[in-house]
Amino acid sequence: MIPIISSASAAEAPAPHDLQHYMRPGTLQFAALPPLSLYIHLPWCLKKCPYCDFNSHEMRAAELPEQRYLDALMADLEAALPLIWGRTVHTIFIGGGTPSLFSPDAIDRLLSGIRARLRLEPDCEITLEANPGTFEKDRFRAFRSAGVTRLSVGVQSFNDDFLQKLGRVHDRAQALAAVEEAAQAFDTFNLDIMYALPGQTLADLKQDMATALALAPSHISIYHLTIEPNTYFAKFPPVIPEEDTAYDMLDLITDMTGEAGLYRYEVSAYARDGHRCHHNLNYWQFGDYLGLGAGAHSKLSFAHRVVRQVRFREPRLYMEKALAGHCLAQEEEVSRADLPFEFMLNALRLKDGFSLQQFSERTGLAITAIQKGLEEAERKGLIERDFARIKPSVRGFDFLNDLQSLFLPPHA
Repeated sequence: MIPIISSASAAEAPAPHDLQHYMRPGTLQFAALPPLSLYIHLPWCLKKCPYCDFNSHEMRAAELPEQRYLDALMADLEAALPLIWGRTVHTIFIGGGTPSLFSPDAIDRLLSGIRARLRLEPDCEITLEANPGTFEKDRFRAFRSAGVTRLSVGVQSFNDDFLQKLGRVHDRAQALAAVEEAAQAFDTFNLDIMYALPGQTLADLKQDMATALALAPSHISIYHLTIEPNTYFAKFPPVIPEEDTAYDMLDLITDMTGEAGLYRYEVSAYARDGHRCHHNLNYWQFGDYLGLGAGAHSKLSFAHRVVRQVRFREPRLYMEKALAGHCLAQEEEVSRADLPFEFMLNALRLKDGFSLQQFSERTGLAITAIQKGLEEAERKGLIERDFARIKPSVRGFDFLNDLQSLFLPPHA
C-alpha cells in the first residue's frame, strides 16, 4: 500500500539530511512521536496489469538488478537514519510491484541489512506481497525462513475468465496452489480480492468469495475495481457493473466474510481476531512511516512538524541517486491547516474510529481543529461519538467520501 501525499507543491529536497533543519522551532508541539513503520518498494513485475497505477515496471525475474537495488536501499536507509535515531520500527511492509520476484536469498539479505541498522520490535510484523504467477514450490517457505512473518497473496480472482480480463499472469490452479502453500508456511496470510470486474455478476462474486473463504485466510483485503488515470483501462475502458450492483456486491462480501468469522475492521479489510494488518493500521491511525525504494513515500514526525518525502520514481534513476546519497525527489512540511484532513482521511476508514486523545497525539492539535466538521457529520448522521471516541456510523461507512470531505481545509 502506498499512502497519499498532499497535493501541495513540494520543493526539491535538501540532501544530505540536515537534522537541525527538521528540529528547528515550529507551530506544532508533539509530546511524543507516533509508532514508526518501514515501507520498502520493489518496483518490478512480470507484466503491468491494465488497471494498475502503482509505480511498477515490467522485467523478467532473470534480469532483476537484485544486488544493485539492495545496495541502493541500504544507502537510502543509511542517509535517512539521522531522522529516526533511537526510534523502534514496529512493522515492515515489502510491497511493489511484485516483491516475490526477488529471490528468498535477496529478501534475507535485505532484512539482515535492516536489522543491522535499525531497532525492530521483538515481534515486528514483516509482510511480503506475493503473486501466484511468481510462485514455485517451497518459495514461500523460504521467504518465511528469511524472516517474513506475513504473506499477502495478490489473487484478485479464482475465475480464469476474470483473471484474463484483469491481465493477470496466473490462472485459477496457480492461485489455489499458491494460497495452499501460503497457509502451510505462514500463521497469518492475506488474500487480495477484487470485485465489480468486467462482466462480473453477483453469482460470479459469490463463487469467488466461497472459494477464497474455503481456503481459511486469516485476512482478506477487498478492492473495488476502479478505472485510474494513466492506465490501459483508462484508455480502453471495460464495461464494469453499475454502482448499485457494486454496492450489492460489497454487502454480499461483508455478509459472507462475517459468517466465516472475519470482522470488517476497515473499509477494505476483513480479519479474524488477532490477524489485523498492523502495518496498515499504523497508516490509518496516522502513524509514521519511512519509505525506501523507487517512488516510495514517507511521513515522519518531529518535535514541531510533520514532513512528507517522495523518492525518485524511475528505478534506474532511483538507484543512481540513492547510491550517490541524494534519493529524495520531493519533500514538504505538512501545513497546520492540512493536518486535520490528513488525519481524518485515514482514521475514518476504521470501523472503530479513533479516540480524541489520539487525534491530539498524532497531529499536535486540539480537538477544536475538527469541531465544525464533527458537528456537521453528526447532524448528517455520518458519525457516532461520545466523550472519548469518534467513529463512522453505518451510514458514514457507506458514504465515506462524503464524510471525509467535511474535514477538507478551507483552501482545498
